[in-house]
Amino acid sequence: VKWLNKQLSKLWPYVAEAATIIIKESVEPILEEYRPSGISSLKFSKLSLGNVAPKIEGIRIQSQKQGQITMDIDFRWGGNPDIVLGIEAGVSLPIQLKDLQVFTIIRVIFQLCEEIPCISAVVVALLSEPKPRIDYTVKAIGGSLTAIPGLSDMIEDTVTSIITDMLQWPHRIVVPLGGVPVDTSDLELKPQGKLMLTIVKANHLKNMEVMGKSDPYAVAFIRPLEKFKTKVIENNLNPVWDQMFILTVEDKETQYAVVEVFDEDIGSDQRLGIAKLSLVDLQPDVEKEIDLRLMPSLDMLKIKDKKDRGNIIVKAKYHHFTKKEQDAALAEEKKMLGNKEKMRDDGTINSTMDAIHDPTHVSG
Repeated sequence: VKWLNKQLSKLWPYVAEAATIIIKESVEPILEEYRPSGISSLKFSKLSLGNVAPKIEGIRIQSQKQGQITMDIDFRWGGNPDIVLGIEAGVSLPIQLKDLQVFTIIRVIFQLCEEIPCISAVVVALLSEPKPRIDYTVKAIGGSLTAIPGLSDMIEDTVTSIITDMLQWPHRIVVPLGGVPVDTSDLELKPQGKLMLTIVKANHLKNMEVMGKSDPYAVAFIRPLEKFKTKVIENNLNPVWDQMFILTVEDKETQYAVVEVFDEDIGSDQRLGIAKLSLVDLQPDVEKEIDLRLMPSLDMLKIKDKKDRGNIIVKAKYHHFTKKEQDAALAEEKKMLGNKEKMRDDGTINSTMDAIHDPTHVSG
């Protein structure tokens, strides 16, 4: 590891320059895809990875599958990058990300082959446990963060969504190598099953209104790009929705469903609470009723308000796909994402991150 870090430090100026080009070309379309509502444009106006190389603190070879080598790398980077996001949201505001610190475990899978260089493809992902830690501060250049209400939270939610949906295991990036066309379909992430999640009701929600009561609705998702929304129950802190959503599951062992409750408001909706449901303990094709405590955030380190936010009752049933069902789910997923992109382009929704009411996914 010491030798590897020494070589990485030597090569970093060249690696950083090449990586900057790749990141700009590959991440900007992702920023557009995950752009939150209220922001009309989100791009890099400046991107440099700086001169401080990352550190590798440990390497472990995992159990080997035939034709593959899996390696987990303890990765730490406290660099000095210069990253400025150009944000358009009624006003134009450059936002600098400062004091970037990254602590994570990177899983790298090498797909072996007989032809030189003996590796046909590489899979890269961030392990979900321990949770990747990416710390940074946000600074407005030539303006104030208050110019766009809720901007810091928007940026944080966007970064979290991209990591969760694109990089965090079981999601991964597959990179073919060697210049020879290879079939990487076995390395790609595929739907494993579906979760039938019924949002039954919530109890004792926190009231966000000065006059009257909150107007709550719930949003459910496993992937941030596939969010579904209940109806709004007006003026009620104990709403009953009783709506069922079908969510795609890619890895039952590591994934969880997220349920958020919001108060619908003119301007911007306020989060009343959030909860997560691990899928690993669900028995196939057996419905289970679960009482989830609502929290201000899933990140326990960021919770300052310890007051009770109520609870939400859900019913969950997991179904494992057959091969035929898996193929149909893949086609349906592509169709759904295509429809959301069209809705965004048509102005029906502001972003592919918006939760939608989908009659094929909702009943009740």
